[in-house]
Parts: sequence; C-alpha cells; structure tokens
Amino acid sequence: MGRGGNGAGRSGGIGERWGLVLAGDDATRLRPLTRQLTGDDRPKQFCPVMGGRTLIEETWRRISRVISAEHGMVVVTAHHEPYYTPLLARLRPAHVVVQPENRGTAAGILYPMLRLWSLAPAATVAVLPSDHHFSDDMRFMARVEAAFDAVASCRERVVLLGMIPDTPESDYGWIEPGEPLTSASELSRVSRFWEKPPVELAETLRARGCLWNSFVMVGAVETFLAAIACALPALYGALENVVPEREAVEAVYGALPAADFSSDVLTPGAERLAVMPVPGVTWSDLGSPDRVLRVCRPPDALELVGAGAAA
Repeated sequence: MGRGGNGAGRSGGIGERWGLVLAGDDATRLRPLTRQLTGDDRPKQFCPVMGGRTLIEETWRRISRVISAEHGMVVVTAHHEPYYTPLLARLRPAHVVVQPENRGTAAGILYPMLRLWSLAPAATVAVLPSDHHFSDDMRFMARVEAAFDAVASCRERVVLLGMIPDTPESDYGWIEPGEPLTSASELSRVSRFWEKPPVELAETLRARGCLWNSFVMVGAVETFLAAIACALPALYGALENVVPEREAVEAVYGALPAADFSSDVLTPGAERLAVMPVPGVTWSDLGSPDRVLRVCRPPDALELVGAGAAA
C-alpha cells in the first residue's frame, strides 16, 4: 500500500481519536428546499435545514462530543468555498481538506485519509456525513464512542453503525449482520449489503433483523487506506504520491475515476467490516423534502418543505 512503517517522526499514537466530517457532496436532490431557505444553490449541509444551525455545524457539535476540536477534519469541494469558509473559519487550515472537484465518496474519503495519515498515522477515525439527522445525538455518539473502543481491540476492522429500521425504506442501503465476532461483543460480521431494495424485500430484511447503513464508520486510518487500496488500486495510486501537494492534487483530480465508497469499497471488502447496532435512536439522511418533513421542528417547516417538493 505504500503507507507502512511505525509512524516515526509523526504525531498520533495508537489510541488517538480523530473525526472526519464529509461535506463535499453537491446534494442536488434537496436543492428546491435549500433554495427556499437561502435564496441560492448551496448544498444542504451548508443550510439551516432544521432551523438554527446549519447541518455541518450540527455535525461538528455532534462529533465534538467524542473528539477534541484539534482532532477534527472536514472535507469540502472547492466550488462550495463561499458557503464553507465562514462556517469553518475556526479550523486549522490543515484540517480543512479541499477537493478540487467532487469525484464521488471514495475519493472524498481517500483524500482526507491520506492527509490524516501524514498527521497521525496510528490514529483511529470516525467518519460522519455532514447532512444527517439523529433523534438523540448524545445516545448516538455514545455508540460511536463504543465503536472507538471496539476498534482498539480489532484494528483490522472498520465498524459500521447500523440503525434499527422503523419502516421498510427502499431508498437506503441495508446491512445484513452475520455471526457475532465474539460471544461478549456487540459487533457482528457483515454478511452482505442490500442497496436500495424494493419495499417488499425491505420488509423481509427488516423482519430478519437487518439494519440501515448510516454511513457512519469508525476504523484505524491504515485500515481505511488498505480497504481502498485493495478495492480501487487505480484511484489509490493516483492520489497516494501527490498528497499533500495541492497543485499536484489539482492536476490529477479531474482524471480520477468517479467511485462510490459504499458499492466500490464496502461491498467487496465485507471481510474487513463489522456492524454495531444503534438502539433507541431514529435517523434520517434528509435526502428528500418528505424526509425533512418527518423530522423538522421549525413552525414554518411545513410550508418550506411543501414549496420545495412542488418546485
């Protein structure tokens, strides 16, 4: 993989916890609603979709429950600069990873992971999308903290946080848990993934204890990198030797193959994964106006969502 060694000369001992917030998506599906909220075409993560703070600010508050501010990193995309600059002004420049363009979630995770490896090669990192909603942040982040503890004893695996479904949702990815990793563990192997199953199949999956894939993950930096290098060697090789040189990254980024982390890395690499259920917390990826409607609280939200759906 080209990222071996013991990390001599770098900070970041084993046990150091980091958080990576994914904020590089264009989020076009919710554009009608966000245009109603802000008057422009900014992606939902930079909008106060739920009222008050923007989604990225809410995610930062969420992840700050389990990691220190100096161990936080955010990945964004260059053409969103007017939107993210005021929100991320307090972060160190090295902790704001700017993609030249959006080439999919695989590149959007690989690029900051390579940057993080240069800062803290032995660290463990929690990856959180910036545009999701959880009914109980404290309870959810307690499970993320439990995943950090689990990874400390099985650094060869990435732990996925699986949400307990309350509907046969056909627009989410599902995880089918396999055998428990140990008799005393809350972790299970990942038997397989089901991506956006039809409603009838989703009902069957729900009945047999399958989970929604929240896309929140915890793992050692080197485990994430090894998984990407194995699944997408061309993508990995294209970025491995140019990070952290910004001009070099810009020169190669446009030619990167667009790739999806879920389907292109997680699905073929299930043997590297474990899943941990999250009881007592409801979740939404806020991917459509009707999902916002289900969880929104502001008194004018019904009007805004209705306008967004009609646009």
